[in-house]
Amino acid sequence: MIYLIGASGHAKVILEILELQNRQILGLVDSNQTIEKLLDYSVYHEFPKSFNQTDNVIIAIGNNKIRKNIVANNSYNYTSAVHPKSNISSRSYIGIGSIIMAGATINCDVKIGDHAIINTNSSIDHDCFIEDYVHISPNVALAGNVSIGEGSHIGIGASIIQGITIGKWCIIGAGSVIIKDVPDGCTVVGNPGRIIKQ
Repeated sequence: MIYLIGASGHAKVILEILELQNRQILGLVDSNQTIEKLLDYSVYHEFPKSFNQTDNVIIAIGNNKIRKNIVANNSYNYTSAVHPKSNISSRSYIGIGSIIMAGATINCDVKIGDHAIINTNSSIDHDCFIEDYVHISPNVALAGNVSIGEGSHIGIGASIIQGITIGKWCIIGAGSVIIKDVPDGCTVVGNPGRIIKQ
């Protein structure tokens, strides 16, 4: 039995993953008072009285900092959601609360931290390390032995060559090609990627 925190577009995708997994969805929780339903599921503005600490919770919010803040301030029984049409090596590891979307490929010895998002059709090759609260956007390609630091957001269609380290809380722009390591807190765009904000 699962509640989702957040009732926007990201939550729609997670709801459908849970439906495909035949998991019981009890509703969503969102502070936006104007939202009462999402895909025919009830949206509460705080957890209902029927909420039990043993119920599972998924944070259905794309913003990495918000996900981290929710986890830091609450001790819910978090669970993950993995689309049945993703391709995941049995030798990979996926942390608590992480979401794997349709078409994502996760290869051998990949380690994905907690509350990460591995979005549609992204490709993560062997021996990559994805830390907590990272968002890998649709169609991102990570070659082997890439490390992505906590909270970083890799924009749609970005490519990162083998052996690269992306620091914590970085933003990699859509379509960027990363051929050099990126320090913590940087925004990088272009082909080849260049730092535009630090």
